[in-house]
This record gives sequence, structure tokens and C-alpha cells, in this order.
Amino acid sequence: MSNGSSVTEFLLLAFADTRELQLLHFWLFLGIYLAALLGNGLIITAIACDHHLHTPMFFFLLNLSLLDLGCISTTLPKAMANSLWDTRAISYWGCAAQVFLFAFLISAEFCLLTIMAYDRYVAICKPLHYVTLLGSRACVHMAAAAWGSGFINALMHTANTFSIPLCHGNAVDQFFCEIPHILKLSCSYSYLRELGLLTVGVILVLGCFVFIVVSYVQIFRSVLRVPSEQGRHKAFSTCLPHLAVVSLFLSTSFFAYLKSPSISSSSLDLVVSVLYSVVPPAVNPHI
Repeated sequence: MSNGSSVTEFLLLAFADTRELQLLHFWLFLGIYLAALLGNGLIITAIACDHHLHTPMFFFLLNLSLLDLGCISTTLPKAMANSLWDTRAISYWGCAAQVFLFAFLISAEFCLLTIMAYDRYVAICKPLHYVTLLGSRACVHMAAAAWGSGFINALMHTANTFSIPLCHGNAVDQFFCEIPHILKLSCSYSYLRELGLLTVGVILVLGCFVFIVVSYVQIFRSVLRVPSEQGRHKAFSTCLPHLAVVSLFLSTSFFAYLKSPSISSSSLDLVVSVLYSVVPPAVNPHI
């Protein structure tokens, strides 16, 4: 990471200019952060302590709560500290850590949501094979694959991003360090290799997305063939929360990265970034 000699810190985007609004943002984000800690913490504790919940579905839900806790803890505490102390600075290595952890946790969460779609597919479409296909060892291996995939993806992107020379200052147009906003500071000739990695990442995301869609098409086809209304209701009740979490995760992320530059502004970008980085980890436990 050769940039360390030229850039020692980055300046994050502030939520407000006045002291009163900065303190308001601090208390608002503190409330959201505590709600996320409480909700995800209760889920983790309940699943870990109650042996009746030691099933594949709840095992994956525990992993999802761990990822949500990590994700919101990567971005929000630093933003709250900056609002409280009226500063925008983050160290070079602190920024690199944020980029790595956020990419790691987001990638692993998307992989885990894909695995959870497979879990629901097997439970509803192939119930007789559920124990065989989703035994304890298989579940551990799939969860490890999700975490490992996120780690490798984040390691490649972070190492590549912070090895690119920066020619456009150190002001990050975001309230936390994120790869697209770091790349905006890079020299125009030096980001092509990162675009290659991003292309590979997009292909993987699309692959997971297609898998989730196909899984739920099969699930809904099977559920609609269930003769009992009570059976259909039970099947839908196990699928809709996961589908809601996936929809929230994808809709906010896609809007953030695919919105037209013509409707982009600093205030809108801040709102959108909060929607996909802060809201899902806080809302998922309630869903």
C-alpha cells in the first residue's frame, strides 16, 4: 500500500455544518446503533442458549446477526465520534480498515443470504432430503464458505485500492471510507485494474441474485400447490422475512450504486448511504 507516504489521513463527509445538527445526528445514530446492538444481540443470545433453535435456519440467522453487528459497528461509531467531536478526520490505516471490514461483511452477508435462500428451497421443495442436504457439517461448511468468500473478496479489493496512487486530495465524498469514493481520488490512469476486480464482483453478485430469484420462483410454485391453507401460510411465514431482508439489502444497495449521476448530490448520497449501510443491520432483527 504505497499511498501511506503521501496521504496520512482522509477527510470524511460531514452530516451537518452547525454544531446543533451535529449533536442531533450523534444522538440519532446512537439510538439506531443501540437498537441494532440490542436486536441482534438478543437474536444471537436466544439462538446460542436455546437448543431447540439449533437448526439450520436459526444457525444461518445467527451468522446474519453477527454480520449485521459487524457491518454497523464498522461505519457508525466513527461517524458518531466525528459528529460529537466536530471533526472529519480518519487515519489512513483506519480508512483502510473500514474499507476492508465493510467489503468483507457486505460480501459475506450477500453470500449468506444466498445460502439462506437455498435453505428455504430445500425445506419447502425437498423436505425429505432436508436432513441429508443440510446437516450440521454441511451448514458449517456453507457458513464458512460465505465468511471466507467475503474475506478473500475484501482482501483483494482493499490491497488493490490502497496500492493505487492518489492524485486528487484526501477528501472522501462519503461518511465512511468506501472503495468507489477512494477511487475518485486516484489518478485517472491507475484504476483500470480495480475496475477489473469490480467487474468480477458484479458478475458474482448477479450470479447470487439469479440463484435467489430462481430459488424463490421454485418455492412459490411449490407453496401454491399445497392444498392446505394452513400449510401455505406456514410456508410463506418462513420465507417472507428472509425475502424482506433480501429485498431491503438489494434495493438500497442497487439504488446507491446504480442511481443516475444527474440526481446525485451530497445530501442525497448521504441519505442513500445511510439507507444501505445503517438501516438494514438495524431493521433486520425486527423483520
